[in-house]
Amino acid sequence: MLMKKIAEGKRSVVYIENNKVIKKEREGSKAVNRINNEAYWLNILNKYNIGPKLIKKQDNEITMELIEGKLIIDWLNENERENINKMLAKIIKQCRVLDKLYVNKYELTNPYKHIIISKNKPVMIDFERCKYAEQPKNLTQFCQFISSKKIECILSRKNININKKSLINLLKDYKKNQSEQRFKKILSLFSML
Repeated sequence: MLMKKIAEGKRSVVYIENNKVIKKEREGSKAVNRINNEAYWLNILNKYNIGPKLIKKQDNEITMELIEGKLIIDWLNENERENINKMLAKIIKQCRVLDKLYVNKYELTNPYKHIIISKNKPVMIDFERCKYAEQPKNLTQFCQFISSKKIECILSRKNININKKSLINLLKDYKKNQSEQRFKKILSLFSML
């Protein structure tokens, strides 16, 4: 089977070949070492069942498992309240794992292309910009996305209403101290939806 280009960004070009994804550094990109960075983080995060499985890494190129499914916004539009609540909780738990590992993913304030729902599981993709951070913001960024106008409209059509004021207060506390207790308060807010 021939390699088929499926996406091209500022830093990389993405292909599909034999049900695998091959990501190559884009020629002329000023963002150096992004593919190596993604391979580094996938190698760590795969141990926590986060991200597509890293199959192989070679010079400025990585091969990963192909994740087939729906982009998060499409999935939210097509699913019902109970499924959505469970999926949001799963994503929030993944964000917590990233925060505990001091990893900042960066794309979670608008992850419409960065979270795919596959086989009833959220899979975060694209870890090129990922880096170590003393104060990671994955959970707070994803909660900002959930409480954005666009997502709020989708959720309200499904009779899911997030108490924004409570969420903002809980996130402020979490930002000061990312304790397990504070995380559980945020998670419980979503389990009450």
